[in-house]
Formats: sequence, structure tokens, C-alpha cells
Amino acid sequence: MNGLALHERPASASWRVALPHTAAAVPVARALVRTALAEVEHGADSDTAELLTAELVANAVEHTAGSEPIELVVHLLPSGCQVEVHDQDPAAPGELTRPAGGEPDPWQEHGRGLLLIRALSSSCGHRPTEKGKAVWFRLAVLPRS
Repeated sequence: MNGLALHERPASASWRVALPHTAAAVPVARALVRTALAEVEHGADSDTAELLTAELVANAVEHTAGSEPIELVVHLLPSGCQVEVHDQDPAAPGELTRPAGGEPDPWQEHGRGLLLIRALSSSCGHRPTEKGKAVWFRLAVLPRS
């Protein structure tokens, strides 16, 4: 048989892309994740991956100083996908892995991104890098219907 059987997934694939430290990076990052998931017909939920990627990129742009590019890293694995956003700021991101006390104010424009990442990903976190930090989330492969 040529190609992969329907039940098989590629061992892994990765993309690493530098993005501008501006709001213009958000739609570019969404498109890159959508394309990566479609290119290998990956089983992770593309809509959720795009949403959470947009949140990570927007946070990196908004909450890190300077004009150095941020970096988007997408790892597609047989068990799911991991998306990372690297920036130059070593400070840990707010309440990514531990929720803040109380619910976000429904009248505020901000404060829900990390909540979405915690709620919709299978896992999330951050780690230091040589030049700052990487903030990441994972999504599991959806069962075939």
C-alpha cells in the first residue's frame, strides 16, 4: 500500500517561524497552525489550536517589552500537537498553570486568554529558554468519528 493507512499518523513534524512583535503576528500564527494541521491531515482540533495559538501570541506581543521577534513552534505528534510561543521576557505568564482567585470580570476586555488555554488544552505550561521563555499548550488527537 502506498502512503499511510487510514489509522496511522505520521511519527512527527515540526515548524518553527519567527513572527513580528506586533499584533499582525496573531492572524499569521493562526494561519500557520491551521496550515500545519491540514498539511498532514492531523487529528487535533484545528479551531481550538488556532484560538489558543492566537491567545499565546497576543499575550507575548502585549506583555513583553521590546521589538525582538517572537517565535512560533508547532510540533505535530501521533498523540496530538504542541504549540509553543517563545519570547524574550523570562517572567512567568500570569496564572497559566494556577487559576487566579475568582472569575474574570465579564465587562473587561482582557483576562480570559489564560483561562481559555487552561480550559481547552490537554495540558499547558511554560519553561525558561536561553533568551527568555516558551509558553506552550498541548491538544490531544480527536477520536475519529
